[in-house]
Amino acid sequence: MVRSVLMQRMPNAIQLTDLSPDELVGLYAYPAGPAAPYIRVNFVTSIDGAVSVDGRSGGLGTPADKRVFGLLRSLADVIVVGAGTARAENYGAAHTDSTLRTRLWHHGFGGDPDGAAPRVAVVTSSAALDPTSRLFTDTGARPIVITTSAAPAENKRALAEAGAQVIEAGEATVSADRLRDALAELRLRRVLCEGGPALFGDLITAGAVDELCLTVSPMLVAGTERRIAVSPNAMPTPMHCRHLVFAEDGTILTRWERSHTR
Repeated sequence: MVRSVLMQRMPNAIQLTDLSPDELVGLYAYPAGPAAPYIRVNFVTSIDGAVSVDGRSGGLGTPADKRVFGLLRSLADVIVVGAGTARAENYGAAHTDSTLRTRLWHHGFGGDPDGAAPRVAVVTSSAALDPTSRLFTDTGARPIVITTSAAPAENKRALAEAGAQVIEAGEATVSADRLRDALAELRLRRVLCEGGPALFGDLITAGAVDELCLTVSPMLVAGTERRIAVSPNAMPTPMHCRHLVFAEDGTILTRWERSHTR
């Protein structure tokens, strides 16, 4: 009864079980033909605000979250992640359904005309990544390393030899503007950022976040885990709630869009 009343009072509140696969795609489709990189950030958090369990976000995942996680990747041109998160989560290449990617493209929602998987781009000021890690050994689209001119040349050379496309986007740090410019030059406009908190914080303070897809996992964690965004200074940013999707297990899937995005 309470849930029924809630749905009536909040027209953008939806039951996940009421959605067909195509309707779920419609809820998360990127704006048609973005002229510049459109940055979508995706995070999962516990009820008490933890961003991970013992350093990894997978401990917060639920079936509903994993379903949307996969869809968001299928829609994107590129998955952007900070180096710390890439290491902690043992990132490899993105593996998506090629048929779905092609269908999404033809409907103007995202995806790829040939069904190719999205590329993974790691942001690191030092290029201090292990060239033998899954990111470089996993079969899939060529990884991108977005780094700086100050990063040690031997680091950049080792990553290039491991198969990465290494791009310098700044002298000592990779700013949000230089990150966007680098992605624009590669024609990667549907951007999915999967963290971590420091990269998300940098994007917020630069006014570069177009939307946030936030899953609230139905659990308490406590511990010393961080929040989803951290930065030296606060930057209050008004957001508009596009939808709230409720799963049977208590998972809440939310999508928030920056007020002036559309």
